[in-house]
Amino acid sequence: MAAIAFAAAPASAARMEGCSGSNLMKTETAVEAMPDGDAKWVAFKEMTDAQTALLDNKMGVCAVHLTRAMHVGMTK
Repeated sequence: MAAIAFAAAPASAARMEGCSGSNLMKTETAVEAMPDGDAKWVAFKEMTDAQTALLDNKMGVCAVHLTRAMHVGMTK
């Protein structure tokens, strides 16, 4: 999923630290490695929201969702 979002995103999105294709892929890999359960599904929802925001060129919103996805496994 992350690769698709990154490929369709504008070039400026690739330079944005925090919300980038590589960060999306790293987070997606970490989420996929989580044990099944509520935290994993919440993280997947945040990843989907981050990708949508990236495609809509809403970099701040993307970064918030990406951060939430990265931290949901630590808090639940």
